[in-house]
Amino acid sequence: MSIQTARIPAQRGRGWLTVDEFCEELGIARSTFNDWRAKGRAPKCAKLPNGQLRIRRAVFEQYMTTLEEAS
Repeated sequence: MSIQTARIPAQRGRGWLTVDEFCEELGIARSTFNDWRAKGRAPKCAKLPNGQLRIRRAVFEQYMTTLEEAS
């Protein structure tokens, strides 16, 4: 594996998650995420000018911590 190939996933995963990445990490369907968002249960998202959503990695980590504390 080249250095350039190894570096790409680390850079992409640092600051922001796509909704698909969020769903993949939790093992949920996109429709579940959409349902959670409609009910105010999803983590805070940023909306890009093209309409796509992103979730800060730090917000994701805090979201998971909150779920651990609630269980």
